[in-house]
Amino acid sequence: MVRKPVVSTISKGGYLQGNVNGRLPSLGNKEPPGQEKVQLKRKVTLLRGVSIIIGTIIGAGIFISPKGVLQNTGSVGMSLTIWTVCGVLSLFGALSYAELGTTIKKSGGHYTYILEVFGPLPAFVRVWVELLIIRPAATAVISLAFGRYILEPFFIQCEIPELAIKLITAVGITVVMVLNSMSVSWSARIQIFLTFCKLTAILIIIVPGVMQLIKGQTQNFKDAFSGRDSSITRLPLAFYYGMYAYAGWFYLNFVTEEVENPEKTIPLAICISMAIVTIGYVLTNVAYFTTINAEELLLSNAVAVTFSERLLGNFSLAVPIFVALSCFGSMNGGVFAVSRLFYVASREGHLPEILSMIHVRKHTPLPAVIVLHPLTMIMLFSGDLDSLLNFLSFARWLFIGLAVAGLIYLRYKCPDMHRPFKVPLFIPALFSFTCLFMVALSLYSDPFSTGIGFVITLTGVPAYYLFIIWDKKPRWFRIMSERITRTLQIILEVVPEEDKL
Repeated sequence: MVRKPVVSTISKGGYLQGNVNGRLPSLGNKEPPGQEKVQLKRKVTLLRGVSIIIGTIIGAGIFISPKGVLQNTGSVGMSLTIWTVCGVLSLFGALSYAELGTTIKKSGGHYTYILEVFGPLPAFVRVWVELLIIRPAATAVISLAFGRYILEPFFIQCEIPELAIKLITAVGITVVMVLNSMSVSWSARIQIFLTFCKLTAILIIIVPGVMQLIKGQTQNFKDAFSGRDSSITRLPLAFYYGMYAYAGWFYLNFVTEEVENPEKTIPLAICISMAIVTIGYVLTNVAYFTTINAEELLLSNAVAVTFSERLLGNFSLAVPIFVALSCFGSMNGGVFAVSRLFYVASREGHLPEILSMIHVRKHTPLPAVIVLHPLTMIMLFSGDLDSLLNFLSFARWLFIGLAVAGLIYLRYKCPDMHRPFKVPLFIPALFSFTCLFMVALSLYSDPFSTGIGFVITLTGVPAYYLFIIWDKKPRWFRIMSERITRTLQIILEVVPEEDKL
């Protein structure tokens, strides 16, 4: 049964409700006919979907220091092979998510799929770690890269002050949050523009690299598979670095409910995006090696800058700007997508109810967007972010592996479920095995950092029983929660989403 638009001021739960005129209710308000419901709209087209995936995958890594793969392969040829294989494996994961996204037509990505298949406890643990640590830290890290490279042209002859980097980073984070709070359409349009900037930056590297190949600059590719250390035992670590560089293909599934014609758009956007990214990554690395040998690449902290200084002359000053725009695009795409994860988790009762509310006029999940701002600022001005991400990087692959394994489980549990897009079973099997192998490898190679991450993740279990299962909370706590929620609703002008027809 479809719920009628609410006209009362206070709901049974004590929260303000919206009405059909898109405003918080007031006594005496009359409801003009034909107004839009307060809900998230399907505004993500194929082009916007492609821009979300490409825009979040391509960050700073491919431009700054792609040496993690080379360090652990020991040769140019093997490093290029790993980049290609990681692209194919990431495509397998993306195709598996395409089936999940067209079968379970809900936003939320990993969280939703784990909830549907494995139940509420692992789903809550996933969103708990994402909200408190992973997403604020990841946003702070990519934002710091933005701050550093946007200032690079102004500090050519000297070191950039750390305070200046953090201040401009804080401004960038705030702009992204405001943008995503104000308009879904504008956020998507800017993401498309920034995606073209990223692809332009890659072409600025690839085209001169191809010209170098035409000129016969192939000396760094001779004996490509021989190197100073080509031990096979280090190849799994190279895969870890490579898969991390491709991470981001899953973000479109976070906004499934906002995608136009998701049964066709999601698979097509994924295939187009992964083909572009894989080809771009491999050709970019080939271009680097036309000008920089393996030893020089390992010594460079910003290989794209080193490459451009050798081949592009004064135009090389534009490269840091493109890197900064690339980072800004990753920030924007990540906030746009992950805010929907928090929105869905709140809608399911796993986060405070205010996070599932929508701005009455702008139709954006305003609370779910801005909740990241204070947490990200805390991460930005405190501690070693890289170490924190290392603690919890295994959690990402663990839960992604579980989500894809859930696809296999659904095939046997619900064989008659409608699947508009279906992949061969070996694809999710191979990908989930790879994810779980990387998790096991991290436990073996760095037990201390992974152990800390494991303990932090486990804190979600008592939190689940305290905040979700325990329903006999003191009366004063319930009253205070309702008052805080109503106050935030008035300040932010948000109401619960109206039921969709």
